[in-house]
Amino acid sequence: MELKWLEDFLSLSRTRSFSRTATERFCTQSALSRRIKALEVWAGTTLVDRSVYPTALTQAGIAFRDTAEEVTRQLLEVRDDLRGRLQTGSDAVTIAALHALTVDCFPRWLQACQQRIGPFDVRLVPDNLHDCVRALNEGSSDLMLSYAHASFAVLLDPRLFPSILLMTERFLPVSRPGADGRALFALPGKRREPLPYLAYGPATMLGQAADFVLKRQQHEGVHLRCCYENPMAEGLKPLVKAGHGIAWMPSGLIERELASGELVPAGDAGWELELETRLYRRADVEKPRVLQAWSALKDGLPA
Repeated sequence: MELKWLEDFLSLSRTRSFSRTATERFCTQSALSRRIKALEVWAGTTLVDRSVYPTALTQAGIAFRDTAEEVTRQLLEVRDDLRGRLQTGSDAVTIAALHALTVDCFPRWLQACQQRIGPFDVRLVPDNLHDCVRALNEGSSDLMLSYAHASFAVLLDPRLFPSILLMTERFLPVSRPGADGRALFALPGKRREPLPYLAYGPATMLGQAADFVLKRQQHEGVHLRCCYENPMAEGLKPLVKAGHGIAWMPSGLIERELASGELVPAGDAGWELELETRLYRRADVEKPRVLQAWSALKDGLPA
């Protein structure tokens, strides 16, 4: 059982539409369908009637809905209470961030802020995009660090959640080099010998970025075989370094490996994407340290 399965189910019971729920839950319809099915397997019965339109709950689903609502409410209340107890101080800044950004971007962000406005308490919450957006929207997070790109924009109203562009970086396919120094696995691959592909999964922002590149390059005849999936770039990087396949990586996360030649690009510039890193906040935020940090970073991170 995962809490997000219950949240998916409750959202679907409200919207009565898989497509609208997928948008609300920041995931693909296929990922949503898999999670609803997983919940039904756990429950041991069908909860959603897929034979009618708009989508409806079965009698079992209707009976389960009230319990799901209560369990979800209680868990979220306990989580928020525990987070409040752990707060370093009333002036501490809580930041929700995508996992990959906590490794490279966040330390630079924090250093740049503290150099300009002095030390302040910080609570960092690494999470997936959906939970980061929800934390910012609910007010349990003061700021959010996220990747952004026109093809998969973060679904936040810019009037209510303004953002600052901190930096841009390459998002490129990489491979371990062979004996000749060139990529051991080079795109686009061959039909009879598809390249082993280390993927993020369709429900992740970096997974959507990689999918966008692959769809854009379909004319090249891409030949990949997905052999491993991990939603975190830090989890894929060791496998790429060990020679298990190719993966798309933010350049900031593999800067040292590219410089040393431990990893090399697995394709030319056509296989790359330029990712933005943006800092988001609520327009109505009043916490002084948040506003000071925001003002200090309007010109972006130092090079």
